[in-house]
Amino acid sequence: MRRIVSLLCLIAAVLIPQSLPADPPDIAATARSVVRVVLIETNEGSVALISHGSGFAVGPDLVVTNAHVVAPMAASTTMRVGIVPSQGKSGYFAKLVAYSAKQDLALLRLTEKAKLVPAALFTGAVTDGEDVWAVGYPGVVDAAQGLTTDELMSPSAPVKTHGNVSAGRPGHGYETILHTAQLAAGNSGGPLLDSCGRVIGANSSGTNSNSGADSSYYFAVSMREISRFLLANGVKPAMTSEPCKSLEQFQSAQDQLQAGQQATIAENARAAAEKHSADLAAATRKAEQDVFDSRESHLALAGLALLLAVVAGGAAVWFGQQGKLQERKLASIGTAALIVGALIAWFTRPSISEIDSRAQEIAASSAPSAGTSASAAPETGAMICVIDPQRSRITVSSTTDVPVNWSADGCVNGKTQYGLAADSWSRILAPHSEDTVSVAAYDPRTRTYRTDRYLLDTETMARVREARSKYAPPLCGAGEAAARSLGESQAAVLALLPGQANERLVYHCSAAP
Repeated sequence: MRRIVSLLCLIAAVLIPQSLPADPPDIAATARSVVRVVLIETNEGSVALISHGSGFAVGPDLVVTNAHVVAPMAASTTMRVGIVPSQGKSGYFAKLVAYSAKQDLALLRLTEKAKLVPAALFTGAVTDGEDVWAVGYPGVVDAAQGLTTDELMSPSAPVKTHGNVSAGRPGHGYETILHTAQLAAGNSGGPLLDSCGRVIGANSSGTNSNSGADSSYYFAVSMREISRFLLANGVKPAMTSEPCKSLEQFQSAQDQLQAGQQATIAENARAAAEKHSADLAAATRKAEQDVFDSRESHLALAGLALLLAVVAGGAAVWFGQQGKLQERKLASIGTAALIVGALIAWFTRPSISEIDSRAQEIAASSAPSAGTSASAAPETGAMICVIDPQRSRITVSSTTDVPVNWSADGCVNGKTQYGLAADSWSRILAPHSEDTVSVAAYDPRTRTYRTDRYLLDTETMARVREARSKYAPPLCGAGEAAARSLGESQAAVLALLPGQANERLVYHCSAAP
């Protein structure tokens, strides 16, 4: 009977058209963590697909789903549960490790070697009216596509539907979230996501209209219940309470910040120009005074020297008439020296044209030196970098302080050489342990450290790793040419990444204590 009701619901839902907005990048990224949960019955060598639901990974080999999805296993000794990921080449068998009918939650662990992409759980407040996405495997889509059993057991992308939170309320003895993201049979156990792709609930059920078709209101087990369930069973998933900042909000904030910075730069430039003009005018007045005073002093000295030369010359004549030859000689020497001094004073007097050059020198000497600013020179050595929330888009990552030991040649922490391109330093990290690409960058002029994180699907990640394998980063100390070569090599990897990162973490760095 249950199968018949489900089939009727599937058929009815197929007839209901629905238009959806384009998938935001964060929702598409989290879809990697969504799996199809299948119940398979084996009997005398034959395998039959009994039913299926959805689930989401909370660890490399752990999946959360609804308890009612796996409940039929209790009545059969030949039934097994399988996990079919959204990407890859095959599915995996799993075993039931935790079950709570009261919370309608179950925890499955893969019995085969595999590595799922864990989803991040949002533990903050969920507000009424906010956008949400339900991700899973509704049977209506399978039926519409006419998928065979083998196709249902093969990895495929989950379906995403968009809606809004209606309210948070208790239901069925546990806390739920009421929302309008359309569900159908098969969605049970799949995640309900916020706009940043964090799990806020596990879709569980919906209200039914008189026709028996799924209506437009649905329930999801709340994160409060999910986190209690996981912690009670020794599971510590990736959790965050950071508020969600949409791509549009982030870009708007970045644009406003950049506009504010440009306005500040322009205002500072205008003020500096006005100050320079005022300083130059004052310096010109001082230079004029100095030049005129100096000219008058030189003229006075020249006149005094000539006057004394006349006196000395007269004395020489008088000493000659008196027959005092030694005194005459000294007086004659003094006369000549005074005449030379007068000429020197006259010809070394400053010219009027020196006023401009002296004004520039005075204005320059009164300006603050570039070296007097604490932030003017790039800082090297050990630093602590602290997150700047206003400039960051945080969805799932930790925001703890980052220690950075920077050297002028682009070496970080004494072991990682950054690439140099267009006077910016960066390093691309594409670890094999996760389907995430991180682009770390440091600007020594502003002491800004930044990490852009891209959550990629398997195919894109494979292309990135292939491009990354074509070059080997140089060791620290290899020189500027090697750093620039690394920057050029990294450009090929950057070209494969989406235009917008899923996360951008911006840190301001200062000298470590």
